[in-house]
Amino acid sequence: MLNRNAEALFWIGRYMERAENHARLIDVHYHLQAEDGAESEAAEQGQGMAAPTCKWSRIVDALGSRESYVQQYGSYSEQDVLRYMTLDRDNPNSLVSCVSHARGNLRTLREKAPSEMWDAVNGFYLWLREKQPEDLMAESPHLFFGKIKEWTALFQGISQSVMPRENEWHFIECGRYLERAENTLRIIKAAYNTVLASGESWSNASGAYSYLQAMLRSLSGYQVFRRYYADGMSVESIVDFVILNEVFPRSVHFALHTLDEHMRYIRFQDMQLRSAHDKVIRQVSKVKADLACLDREDILLDREGAIVGHLLEACQTLGGTFAKTFFRMGEASA
Repeated sequence: MLNRNAEALFWIGRYMERAENHARLIDVHYHLQAEDGAESEAAEQGQGMAAPTCKWSRIVDALGSRESYVQQYGSYSEQDVLRYMTLDRDNPNSLVSCVSHARGNLRTLREKAPSEMWDAVNGFYLWLREKQPEDLMAESPHLFFGKIKEWTALFQGISQSVMPRENEWHFIECGRYLERAENTLRIIKAAYNTVLASGESWSNASGAYSYLQAMLRSLSGYQVFRRYYADGMSVESIVDFVILNEVFPRSVHFALHTLDEHMRYIRFQDMQLRSAHDKVIRQVSKVKADLACLDREDILLDREGAIVGHLLEACQTLGGTFAKTFFRMGEASA
């Protein structure tokens, strides 16, 4: 398999997962709005960009896009943040950009990828391309982002059902699960940053608690969480669940272990690539080992989010290692 094809497949997995995660992230905000309905948007706006508890700024921070957003829009508002995250083509990580990149990469593989996958991604892009910023405000944003999740679920279901379990499949899944681990960690890191900026205690921070609880619901993990913790709802138990739970599909632990499995299924004939492949597997194993050393007490004592920051940096390093090992840089959209 040519390196450029491997890169295109890897980024198809990443971009489609990123689109779903963005939709889930905005769902976090709307869950939070419903819970904090007594808090007026006007009061939040009046505090300006410096407000540490500005919920709209937390969404941008979770994407790691504060500097880019501020340069373009200057201040935070519901309409501007929704436009930036969904339909802004100048934002390389907006929903429309992610789907467009996935579609462009899949186009280069039309002869190799199942036609049903192309139909799903192309249909998703054509539907999203027709949307206008005012449509997001006129319709229910919750329904709109629910439809985004349905489109991505359609793609995932088709790929699960029709793709042969060969290298192409495993590269898509590697991209998907690396992206999933990174996005979960970014959301938690944004909650840590909110608490640090507010001066509250991590254990008693109402902003972090409500934000993480809403995140749990948006990850479709609330019912599963209650099975494990019953009424023991706390910041530490939520972070423990989304990082360390072994069977929840959107936990960091599950994502990294699944990434490792798909990495080990990739096969190369070239001896040089096989050696490089082994090196990447060892690096994934190192991140898994770091995770295995953690327990709930470590999370309880981590007042400044150093553990989450370390894991996020390790995942980002893994992405760079993939590129250096398997891909010719610049030959596919990244």
